[in-house]
Parts: sequence; C-alpha cells; structure tokens
Amino acid sequence: MNIVRKLSSKNLLVFNLVLIGVIFGFSLAFLSFSCSTPSKVKTARAQENSVVIPQDALLVAESLQVAFRSVSEKVLPSVVEIKTVSIRRQQVPNFNGIPWEFFFGPREGTPENRGQEREFRSQGLGSGIIVRQEKDTYYVLTNNHVVGDVSEISVATSDGKEFSAELVGKDERKDLAMVSFKTTDNFPLAVLGDSDAVKVGDWAIAVGNPLGFMFSVTQGIVSAVGRTGGPANNINDFIQTDTSINQGNSGGALVNIRGEVIGINTWIASNTSGGSVGLGFAIPINNAKRSIDEFISKGEISYGWLGVSLLEPDRETLQALGLEGKRGALASMVFLDSPADKGGIQPGDFITHINDREVRTVNQVTMTVGDIKPGERASFTIIRDKVSQNLTIRIEARTEAVTTDNKKLWPGVYVIPLTDAARNSLSLDKNAKGLLVAQVIADSPASIVGLRQGDRILKINGETIQDQSAFYRVLREKAKTELWFEIARGDATLESLRFKR
Repeated sequence: MNIVRKLSSKNLLVFNLVLIGVIFGFSLAFLSFSCSTPSKVKTARAQENSVVIPQDALLVAESLQVAFRSVSEKVLPSVVEIKTVSIRRQQVPNFNGIPWEFFFGPREGTPENRGQEREFRSQGLGSGIIVRQEKDTYYVLTNNHVVGDVSEISVATSDGKEFSAELVGKDERKDLAMVSFKTTDNFPLAVLGDSDAVKVGDWAIAVGNPLGFMFSVTQGIVSAVGRTGGPANNINDFIQTDTSINQGNSGGALVNIRGEVIGINTWIASNTSGGSVGLGFAIPINNAKRSIDEFISKGEISYGWLGVSLLEPDRETLQALGLEGKRGALASMVFLDSPADKGGIQPGDFITHINDREVRTVNQVTMTVGDIKPGERASFTIIRDKVSQNLTIRIEARTEAVTTDNKKLWPGVYVIPLTDAARNSLSLDKNAKGLLVAQVIADSPASIVGLRQGDRILKINGETIQDQSAFYRVLREKAKTELWFEIARGDATLESLRFKR
C-alpha cells in the first residue's frame, strides 16, 4: 500500500510538470499571435492609405468645384426672394336662429357689424432676377403666376435685406411679370446669356428659393430644348433640365457654367407629390429680352399679329397637299383684312420660314410672329401648290378685338380627308366622296352658310372637290367674292347658303 502511494505521487508530479509545459507553450504561441496580428493589420491599413488620387483627375474635379462656387457667388446677389400677400374679402356668416352664444360664447362685435365682410390674407413665395437699374430703382423679372393677382409684394435680397415692391407689368401668355423696388444700396445685375446657344447636355444651375429655403443653388444638365405644352396655354418653348426645381423656384434663374442667365425657371412636371422628379422647365431668356424693355417703357408686352389660324397637318393632309417630309405650319384659315390677307397669304399655304429662319411647328410660328414689333415688315416663305415662294408682310398689333372677330375668319371650317376609317365610323359607303367637316367655327362664314360638323363637302362654288389640295385651290381661285358649298348630310345632298365677301 505504501509503495503504491509513492508510485502514484511520482506519476502525479510528472503529469503536473507536463501540464505546466503545455500551458506555457500555448501561452507563448498566443502571445506571439497577438503581437503579430496588429502588425499585419497596420500593414494592410498602411497599404490602404497609400492609394494616391491621380493629380490630373483631382485638378479637374477641383476646377469644376471652383467653377460652381464662382457661379454661385456671381449669381446669388442678383437673385431675390419674392414674397406676396393676396387679400380677399368674404362675408362673415350670420347665424340667425342658432344659439351661437350658448355653445361658443359671445361673438366679437356688435349686432350692427355682424354679417359684414372679413379680410382673409394668404401668403405666397417665389423668386426673381434683377435685370435692370435706373437710378435708385431696380427692376426684377419673374413669372406672372408668382405676382399676377396679389395685393402686396416685397423682395428679399441675399444679404438679408427686404424691400417693399410694386408691380410694373405682367403678361399671361408668356407667364412673365416685372416688379420694382427702390434703394440706394448697390446690387449687381444678372448677366443675360444667349438661350439660342444652349445645347442638350450643357451644365444647368438653378438659383432660387425652393419651398422657402432661401437662395438655394442646384445643379444638373440641359435635358432638352424647344419643349412645348406648358401650363395655362403658355406660348413659350421651354428648356428642360434635370436640375432640382421645386415650388418657390418659379421666376428664379437658370444659368450656364459661366453664370449667364439662360432661362427663367417656371414649372415642373411631377407626380401627385408635387416635388421635383428631375423634369423642370425654364422660359428661354431670349424669349424675355424684348419683354424687359416693354415692361419698363409701357407696363405691358405687345405682340405682333399675322391673322391666320394655324395647324400642324397630319400625315394624310401632308400627303394630300404634296408636303411629305416638310415641317412647318398650315394656314388653314385667314382673317379677312388681316396682315396675312393683305400680304398675300391664303388658306392652304404652308409656312416654313420667317425672316429666313426655319419654323417647324405652330408654336414656333406663333412665338416668332409675336416677337415682331407691330409695324415691322417680315419675310415669309410659304409652299403653295408644291411651289415655294416668299411674301413680305407688314405685321400689326395683336388685340383682343381682331383675334376674336370670327365673322372675318375665312372660310371658318376645318376639313380632313375622308379615309376608310372615317367611312366605317360614319357607316358610309366605301365609295363615298368628299371632304369631311371636322369643325365649324362659330359665327364664321362657314357657320353662316349652314355647314355642320360631320358634313361632307362635295363641291365649292359648283366645282367638285376631290381632296384638300382642290379644296384650297378652289377657295383661292373661285371664292374671291362669294362662297357656297354643295354638301352631303346623312342621305341628303344639300346646297348651302351663299356668303358674300
């Protein structure tokens, strides 16, 4: 038993010594690993931080940053925030027969003034561009929808000052307006660029007061030029940009990389949220340059008037008139005694150039004519019976009276080809002839003689009409003093009344 105990104690001693050695070995290995790992991490980080940005790329980025910074510093002092107040009066309801005081307590005022009108004030916000100075008066260009019907106007400048302002003039067709404020302080005028030189892909920088965040600068590119279809029948062609534009930007500046104003930010296309989705539109500054002078000198914009009703013909009409592949605007009707009538333009003429400048759409013709000063002469290139010719016309002033006198709108009817699709929709025989009356203008000669929408014109002044080309030719050659139609209406063939010019 004793021997056994001695052997067991000796074995236990050996075991303990081995165990201590193993623990010591693991400890050394752990310490070695712990010391070496940070070194490897530091080495990896050192390699990471050793990446060098190419100097040429850095110089380009810094140069662009300096350019944007310089543009901001140049433009911001010439842009203002426009604050407006609209006042409307509404009658305060008289709650006779309702125990008002029982539920709400005594009402203010005496019985004598109850039921009278009360004043309600609503505030608006927009932007504007300082474009002209005369002594201590500064003139600010903005949108008509910013200040059109407001009662009070004030402008705030980028240095934190605020001034009372007054309306100088406004125009709904171009959505432009001008306000002025007086001060002896010095403010720089915006540099107006050339919007005709703007190309798709150019830098575009918007400066304004979106959602009340005063004097914000956003950047993007020009997405498109010559866009049409603005709100409220705006006649401008627009610069489209993906620069962030929101409510409050209206009337502010769209500038190029040189800090020159190329447009007036006007509207956005948006979803139901009403926020920017990268579809912003600006009025080209060239559309507004003459307006600036007229606002200051006359308080309103004058427009040139040609006296034609224009349309962009569809493919069938172009083919019928021999105008395949041509771009322009068709003078489908002409006001009698108008500049167009006096200058030789007749229904069916296709306008392609004005003053040697190509016009590809109705909107372009409208804007180009509108920008010609009343009294000036302009050259019009037209195509008539497939032959191009030039006419010189003296433009007159556009007024409400001349543009709404339908009795002089000759002939007062829109006609379209009678296609197979039209025959089917009207349940006509496949051999039915004539031109289909698409629209008759109220009080016009065509209306007076009895034409109706849906009629088929078979003859004009006794001559058979096969197509639109013949329609306009006969109007020119045989209807100079008198006009009548032979028409098909339903199953009946009728002769219209006669209209004497």
